[in-house]
Amino acid sequence: MSRLLLTVDAPSLLHRNHHARAESGLRDRAGRPAWALHGMLRQILDAIDQFAPDAVLFGLDDRAASLRTQAYPAYKAGRAEKDPELVDQLERAGALLDALGLLTVTPPGLEADDVNASAAAWAERHGWRCVIVTSDRDSFAHISESTQVLRLINGGINGSPLLNPQRLRVMYGVAAEHYLDFAALRGDPSDNLPGVPGIGAKTAPVLLSEMGSMRAVWADIDHCGGETLVATLDSYCDEHGLRRIGAGVLAKLATDEARERYEFNLAMMTGRSDVELGLKPDVPGSPGLLPLDPDRVSRVVGYLGVPATTDLALRVLTTPPGGL
Repeated sequence: MSRLLLTVDAPSLLHRNHHARAESGLRDRAGRPAWALHGMLRQILDAIDQFAPDAVLFGLDDRAASLRTQAYPAYKAGRAEKDPELVDQLERAGALLDALGLLTVTPPGLEADDVNASAAAWAERHGWRCVIVTSDRDSFAHISESTQVLRLINGGINGSPLLNPQRLRVMYGVAAEHYLDFAALRGDPSDNLPGVPGIGAKTAPVLLSEMGSMRAVWADIDHCGGETLVATLDSYCDEHGLRRIGAGVLAKLATDEARERYEFNLAMMTGRSDVELGLKPDVPGSPGLLPLDPDRVSRVVGYLGVPATTDLALRVLTTPPGGL
């Protein structure tokens, strides 16, 4: 079986664990807040235990600069201001993971999802499999035959869905390769990106499944006035006993504003696949490759002050993949 890269959206896990575990008040041996760091680490240890990856990569956001915010100052506007104790743990996460011997990547001006996109592309180029661990939907755009997404929900690692192209289609009614088109049409309120007016989460899958892609939709509008679009959607409605929607959908799409909104969302949502990851799978001891050094694991995880987690880390991180 091909080797496996486990790619972790660290900020999404830290946010989730901050809100879920803040009441624990856990602090490390220096008295600093550690509940989000500890929660993230426990979940990743569980994931490593479950998937037995050959390498583990953590994507982090550049917290000093954002190319997307420069392009769109309202990007992610409206989100609540981060708790200072969460900010502290976000800023310390990279140092903790690096100290363990795992691999972290903070792409200048970019986000963890760009690391996820690049990891999926790297895995496909190198004949590896990839599992992305995240609590966000953004990484659904990277699902393919070689990349799956473990989306963390309330059940933790074992209770979370592992999404492949087939399961994604069941969830949203779209093929994995068209998920980005779907998201650009639907929009993303969490990032303050409105969708194309009138083309929501119910209409978009029908549009994409019947027309094949948004490229085909725009080409039909440009060259045929949308005749094929109308006929195709109305035929679908007739077949399923639904009210015809072809003319209405065409009217909503055949405006400059609709195409501009779609293209803008697509540009904002598309993850960069060219981030340099620094993976060196053929160099023993390179950051991110398992197993890790037991002394480092004991020292670094032990600093969080939770003996059970230290024991788990020693078992999971210092045993060769597939080892006993």
